[in-house]
Amino acid sequence: MASKEKYCKDYLVVDAKQASLYDIACILICSTNSLNDKFFYEERCEGSNKSTTKENLLRRWLIFNSVLAQKFLIWADTPMAKIGSFIELWLNLLACNGGFFGLVMNYVRGKMVRPSSEKFVSIVGELDSRLELDKSIAKGDGRYNSSLSMMASKLCYESKAFVKAAVEDHLKMEFIDSYEFRNDYKNTIRTHASMFQDQKSNPNLIAVAFRGTLPFNANDWMTDFDISWYELKDMSNSQTIGRIHGGFMKALGLQKIDGWPKELDPTKEQSFAYYMIRHKLKEILEKNLNAKFIVTGHSLGGALAILFAGVLGLHEETWLLKRLEGVYTFGQPRVGDERFGRYMMKIIKDHDVKYFRYVYGNDMVPRLPYDDRSLFFKHFGPSLYFNSFYHGKVMEEEPNKNYFSLVWVVPKYINAFWELIRSFILPYWKGKEYKEKNFEKLYRIFGMIVPGVAAHSPKDYMDITSLGTDLYTNHDENDE
Repeated sequence: MASKEKYCKDYLVVDAKQASLYDIACILICSTNSLNDKFFYEERCEGSNKSTTKENLLRRWLIFNSVLAQKFLIWADTPMAKIGSFIELWLNLLACNGGFFGLVMNYVRGKMVRPSSEKFVSIVGELDSRLELDKSIAKGDGRYNSSLSMMASKLCYESKAFVKAAVEDHLKMEFIDSYEFRNDYKNTIRTHASMFQDQKSNPNLIAVAFRGTLPFNANDWMTDFDISWYELKDMSNSQTIGRIHGGFMKALGLQKIDGWPKELDPTKEQSFAYYMIRHKLKEILEKNLNAKFIVTGHSLGGALAILFAGVLGLHEETWLLKRLEGVYTFGQPRVGDERFGRYMMKIIKDHDVKYFRYVYGNDMVPRLPYDDRSLFFKHFGPSLYFNSFYHGKVMEEEPNKNYFSLVWVVPKYINAFWELIRSFILPYWKGKEYKEKNFEKLYRIFGMIVPGVAAHSPKDYMDITSLGTDLYTNHDENDE
């Protein structure tokens, strides 16, 4: 999305696929100049912040762990995919045949039911099977757009056939399409998004949802662990707008020439997420001048959603930004540095775009990458933080901002235990529609081993949009 000469200044690019074990070890003990230049290349321009010895050591340690994790994921790609497919198929067969006993009986009788593509549910979908919005939330309610956004984010994990059926049959809205996009750095399909339209709302509302990280998709996890970054400049005045997470930008549609970002190749426009979605939005909105759109996503999808708005600003897409009703993210990781945050808040203010960044409980993902001088990543805009009792509060930063604090170890385990107990009593407390299946409870048990993992589930984010405090009925988040 940017050329070396026009936009990029400082940068750090790490390609784990090209790294040998020697290269990985050298991150800790060698000069960066001795590293394989196909794996690691960095430019720190004159005037850049200088690191202390302690900060440099911590930075090397974080890069080492990032590359090591990516190398493991490269090796684990096929096994993870096979394990995930097996679990998904097993769960769907159980659901279609009425449980284990029904599956055995149907198999013996030769009548085993196999799920159709419209009904085949992903592992993420198994963690929350709701396909309709809370009927108590009417259009115009302060919670409606948030609830619709989280539903769109959850549906985006499913197949095109499933999303189409859910949108048309359950939400009673117009399905536009589901898309698969290339990552130019990985030379494969890595990014997914879905679009649908609520034609009954006034104005008509188009939802654009980016898929988050699939639990057994090694490529998604590699995008999350990739801590490469680029420093970009504003197109209008050549001023630096900040450093941006390279893994997320690559997923959104960053292209390369010898590792550098580059301008769009018009012949490949439909291959990349940002350009195709921008084109599709213009096409629809030009036919309906009263319509607006929202951009949303859960996890990795939330990072892509807010960066989509940021790149619209970078490309001076004023007309589209004026039609952007809001960006709704759920469990979104940090995407850039403090300077980029100031740039984004200016775009949000100048174009009157609402930005809702939801964080539930001890969810690990919004607290990553680390917010410190070694990696510089910071959130921007207030956090809509909800605890495990669904009580919400607008905060500058969610509690325990870097997750791995020793002070929070005991409280996190206590809260994970409470969330498991809550899974049994929630239908009696809040209503039968909140009943959790056995698989969801099993996931809660895993959350007691690694607190913060289960809290990242779309289930909890769906619940806070309906059960949580409506924080913004009388509050303008951009004035915080």
